[in-house]
Amino acid sequence: MPMSDENQSPIIIYEDADHAVDVRLDADQETVWLTQEQMTVIFDVQKAAVSKHLKNIYQEGELDREATVSILETVRVEGKRQVTRQIEHYNLDAIISVGYRVNSRRAVQFRQWATRILREHLTQGWTLNRQRFEENARELEAALALVRKAAQSPALDVGSGRGLVDIVSRYAQTFLLLQRYDEGLLAEPQAQLGGNLPSLTEARATLDGLKAELMARGEATELFARDRGDGLASLLGNLDQSVFGEPAYPSVEAKAAHLLYFVIKNHPFADGNKRSAAFLFVDFLHRNGRLLNDAGEPMINDVGLAALTLLVAESDPGNKETMVRLIMNMLAGANE
Repeated sequence: MPMSDENQSPIIIYEDADHAVDVRLDADQETVWLTQEQMTVIFDVQKAAVSKHLKNIYQEGELDREATVSILETVRVEGKRQVTRQIEHYNLDAIISVGYRVNSRRAVQFRQWATRILREHLTQGWTLNRQRFEENARELEAALALVRKAAQSPALDVGSGRGLVDIVSRYAQTFLLLQRYDEGLLAEPQAQLGGNLPSLTEARATLDGLKAELMARGEATELFARDRGDGLASLLGNLDQSVFGEPAYPSVEAKAAHLLYFVIKNHPFADGNKRSAAFLFVDFLHRNGRLLNDAGEPMINDVGLAALTLLVAESDPGNKETMVRLIMNMLAGANE
């Protein structure tokens, strides 16, 4: 006989005149469950009669016992104690079969009630799933629109184009193949809690080292990564802030995604914001042991990082949350 978890079967109440019975609803199987004792209340008969009818129903082959009986945990008060017992429950088919044999009027009343309850729950569930699906579809379209916009950018060269294709491929795998739509296509992934941000001094030293290398190759000027006011300090402070005693960005993925996004979009430097953002992003992953995945491969290669940076730069500020979740899912997916 199938075993069922009571947490998966919500309790509803059936009332008839001065009688009230707790009924387990199983909307997934489109049925309800009652014990023999509960059937005696609903049909106003002795338990012996219910037992006899059930025995005959199964012996005569009217119903299949395996398909209509489930063992559920029930908490009962026995004396002064609450005792949990495994008790047989019978589904709507068995309930109605018993009802027809003892009192058809009461069976019809209960069947009408049970059918209405099942219809309401199934309709509500379908409506909620449809609403969630439509919301996911809108967010999915918004994310793909970002990709289309980036693909039209004059800054997209052959290398970045390959990276953009890689991003779209990961996007499709993460959001369309690995997650059920009713869990949220762009839901935040399982993440690694924590994440140590560099201090302002450490971040400044990292950028100064990058600047020196680029200037030596003639790929940057004195304006590269030059602070505009206290933009970098404020940005790092915001990433490390707490809300009601809890980190505002509690995971490595969240901090990394927001670090990349904020440096690109907030323009804390006079020049080289995209390159600085990509470098700080990689440096942060390295500091937290996330630059390589479990297979020893880069979480994101140079071409993919260039394309991702361009994608963020081309995105509309209104799509910030979509962009951030995209980065987080890529980081989580690359480690699986």
